[in-house]
Amino acid sequence: MTRSATTPLLDVDALVDDRGTGIIVCCGSGGVGKTTTSAALALRAAERGRKVVVLTIDPARRLAQAMGIEQLDNTPRPVAGVRPKRGRSGGSLDAMMLDMKRTFDEVVESQASPEKARQILDNPFYVALSSSFAGTQEYMAMEKLGQLHRQAQADGTYDLIVVDTPPSRSALDFLDAPERLSSFLDGRFIRLLLAPAKGPARLMTAGLSVVTNALTKVLGAQVLRDMQTFVAAFDTLFGGFRQRADQTFALLQADGAAFVVVAAPEPDALREAAYFVDRLTDDAMPLAGLVVNRVTPDTRTTLSAEEAIAAADRLAAADAASLSAGLLRLHADRVRIIERERHLRERFAASHPAVPTAVVPALAGDVHDLDSLRTIGERLARQG
Repeated sequence: MTRSATTPLLDVDALVDDRGTGIIVCCGSGGVGKTTTSAALALRAAERGRKVVVLTIDPARRLAQAMGIEQLDNTPRPVAGVRPKRGRSGGSLDAMMLDMKRTFDEVVESQASPEKARQILDNPFYVALSSSFAGTQEYMAMEKLGQLHRQAQADGTYDLIVVDTPPSRSALDFLDAPERLSSFLDGRFIRLLLAPAKGPARLMTAGLSVVTNALTKVLGAQVLRDMQTFVAAFDTLFGGFRQRADQTFALLQADGAAFVVVAAPEPDALREAAYFVDRLTDDAMPLAGLVVNRVTPDTRTTLSAEEAIAAADRLAAADAASLSAGLLRLHADRVRIIERERHLRERFAASHPAVPTAVVPALAGDVHDLDSLRTIGERLARQG
């Protein structure tokens, strides 16, 4: 795959072979192949001797089938068919799919007494919060990552965790959402607004009464009662959310983590990738490099788009070989796509010249088995 001679290469095999790397986070905007890239990296690492778990976010049915698992859930399950490379025995691969509500429930159950946990889990406001609050999926992806890392540290079950980040509207949501959610849950405003006034401060009581009456008119009495009950039950857990968010954020800044930004050769996807690279740099998070996914393979001819169009026009003018003229026009369209994609990659490289890059040609078909994932892994590693 043609690339700029000045663009550093992303050495995928060096990344997955490095025993000092315990976490690889694949991030980027939605629809660029993050989940498939995550699975391909995880499989390649396992077949090169690592004990890997891959945490996927809503994988396509074909990808779950590719890993030999009809139903992924919140529990890691072994992937059969891992074939170790020569001299690379001992690897294994587990796969799981994030269940954000179940992960939220696990946090509550681990931090509260059984009675208080049940009170929280049955609360309608909690049910809505844990299922659909903006940022919950991103926060719970970080929460599950923290759980897996603690398990790996405790018993050595895994030595590499590969994380596929949620398909957010903006890739930056993965880093921002934990702070937003934890700030919401332990915010002083929530406490002041919903907790009963304490002490003899009658003015505060009167002020809260005014706010409560206003909220009752907007939300309804039952919704407000559900919120008040939730906050009262959840009070002892508020600080834990921020603490764990901070711990996971620090974990992602450590040397044992590596971020792989995934993009498609499209303007919006590469613009989002540029934002993410800049954000990772600002937050001092370890960036491994960029994967440009589903790139149109180069043609095996030097015939340019202009030459192909000119030849097609001559054939059409002679009213001969219309099929050949059509093929020449198709060739011209493909060459223009290749040139446009190359221009977009070069523009990204010009603004981020130090970012190692892997260019992955598109597969002819869908990912439907482990061999397809192996092919993607080989294309990731076969650079230069």
